[in-house]
Amino acid sequence: MSEFLMPSLGADMEAGTLVEWLVKPGTPVKRGDIIAVVETQKGAIEIEVFQEGILDRLLVDTGATVPVGTPLALIRAVGGIGAIPMPTEAPRRERPPIEPTRQMEKLPAVRPIAAVAPVRQAPGRVIASPVARRFASVYGIDLSGITGSGPAGAILLADVELAQKSVAGAPAQPPGLSSLVQMRNAIAAAMARSKREIPHYYLSHTTDAGAVHDWVSLLNTSRAPEQRLLVGALFVKATALAVDRFPEFNGFFTDQAFIRSDHVHVGVAIAIRGGGLVAPAIHDANTLSLDSLMAGMRDLVGRVRAGRFRSSEIADPTITMSSLGERGVETVFGVIYPPQVAIVGFGKVVERPWIRDGNVVPRPVVTMTLAADHRVSDGHRGALFLAEIDRLLQQPESL
Repeated sequence: MSEFLMPSLGADMEAGTLVEWLVKPGTPVKRGDIIAVVETQKGAIEIEVFQEGILDRLLVDTGATVPVGTPLALIRAVGGIGAIPMPTEAPRRERPPIEPTRQMEKLPAVRPIAAVAPVRQAPGRVIASPVARRFASVYGIDLSGITGSGPAGAILLADVELAQKSVAGAPAQPPGLSSLVQMRNAIAAAMARSKREIPHYYLSHTTDAGAVHDWVSLLNTSRAPEQRLLVGALFVKATALAVDRFPEFNGFFTDQAFIRSDHVHVGVAIAIRGGGLVAPAIHDANTLSLDSLMAGMRDLVGRVRAGRFRSSEIADPTITMSSLGERGVETVFGVIYPPQVAIVGFGKVVERPWIRDGNVVPRPVVTMTLAADHRVSDGHRGALFLAEIDRLLQQPESL
């Protein structure tokens, strides 16, 4: 029998609120299955399980706010070597549901959902973001009667809010629903901690992006729109390959020591509709083809904007990449998200006078930046790291 714990979804997370169980006791589960929805200061997150077996018992009721590491459920192993099936008729010592502790009362940004029953769907369940389900449960709104505006027709918070406004005399704001405020508070707390504890240093480097621009344009001419590459995918891949050579930018600083990661999970900063920001990971980005990486980025953006990102994507980025080029920003200097030790930024590709083969010619250029932790690396290594990204971008066909 193993315990399914409240996961840690970042260094700034102390507790989470269980919003919804997606499976019932007695259901077989396997690694990667999404079995619960937990709300944190970052928003509502789908929680995956990383063991295989039968969901035996639920230990925490929906609406309870509990610390990271609290057992949420018991999973019974079945089959395989060493598995000991538990007879269903054997008497068990019941473990009472875990209630919010006094310690959690000190965390006002994360509140239990008082007197709110979770919205549960039949096997043919409606696709809706967790926060949309929570809003609907507060007002007793039937999701099956709402047309979703999200990817694949997913129902978003805005769709439920629109339906709620059609109810005469309904209050404008649901009680206890302050997800955006909680997310901004979490971002502020993490960034304040970062600037307070991490000795940042900053570097910038402007490079000729003509090779990338021309190669992507030529490749996309024979592709359908949904199969085309974006330049951002090449930025992610070049960053992921560069940290293979400069591993001091890929990992975590914890307990006064740097722990290098054996994997390159690039967190991609994505703006959430209505406000807020998350940076879920593209796992093993250094090993993915550009097409696979692009597909992963599209999937992430679609799910994040529908409010359906997963615990594994939030918990384990080893380095973050931020790009505001599509917003017209030419240079972005990021703040490191602890316990990571580096963040790379890319600005807008713009046309500038450039010296090429001894002549001044117009060329597309891009400015990339690095914010890094001086406890782990220095400006010399940071400069070499940016130069390596530059070198890789000059040979896009090798990415």
